[in-house]
Amino acid sequence: MIIKPGFLQKGDLVAIVSPAGPIDMSYISKAQQILESWGLKVLLGKHISNVWEAFAGTDEERTTDFQEALTNPEVRAVFCARGGYGSVRILPNLDFSPFFQFPKWIVGFSDITVFHSFLHTCSIASVHAAMPINFERVNQVSLESLRNILFGQDSTIQFDASEYNRNGNVQAPLVGGNLSVLYSLRGLSYEPNYEGKILCIEDLNEYDYHIDRMLQNFKLSGILSQISGLVVGRFSDIMKGNYPFSKSVEDIIFNIVSEYSFPVCFNAPFGHEEENRALIFGEKYELLCEEEKVTLRNI
Repeated sequence: MIIKPGFLQKGDLVAIVSPAGPIDMSYISKAQQILESWGLKVLLGKHISNVWEAFAGTDEERTTDFQEALTNPEVRAVFCARGGYGSVRILPNLDFSPFFQFPKWIVGFSDITVFHSFLHTCSIASVHAAMPINFERVNQVSLESLRNILFGQDSTIQFDASEYNRNGNVQAPLVGGNLSVLYSLRGLSYEPNYEGKILCIEDLNEYDYHIDRMLQNFKLSGILSQISGLVVGRFSDIMKGNYPFSKSVEDIIFNIVSEYSFPVCFNAPFGHEEENRALIFGEKYELLCEEEKVTLRNI
């Protein structure tokens, strides 16, 4: 049974912390204004603007801010300021016992897939969505989808069908996130259980053969034979190596999953682009792939 944190109400306190890469405070200020316009109060991590190496402060500083947000009983949701890299470095140092007693929404995507995956192993739902660094870049529909999910309103997503889709209808919990991060968690205790789930994937700045290699791993390890559906989000700025694939990313993925019967949809509106619709990982969704459109609806 999945544990779902309580939905937000106006007047609730939320936190913004930086568990991964560094961020310019101008993005934080804009995000704070947006969250306050939703009726929320915002608490900023003490080290949110720090920079150390490729990170938003030292591992200890980032751990401290995240821990305080997890522990503070008044905080109802934790927004991760941005992705980049660094979440996996602090996860082992965090004490989630206060969080388990009073679960709250963890919000983010990309490198934040580390936390989504860990929470999935703990049967706690989390929100895959735009982060403060993206709030100015994503469209209004994406921000509204995040607000709707956090406040318990309708979060149904519909988008045009792709020629690569495999039609079908399935109801199952969502799992996934950034493909490269999921691949990096293979064999670790933080790796989610994919059996019977709808797998959602997206990625950025990867070589085309990396995409093939990672999904070959998912195939050969049996993950693709366990899932009930596949939702392919945006694979952005994919690069060609010295010996590039002649096929597109869609072709690469389609060929790998061609032997399975579960429904598959491409070009779902989430990932590192202007449209990044919010999803509740761990929540049960209906995936309906039809000739003209795809519907993804939490049930």
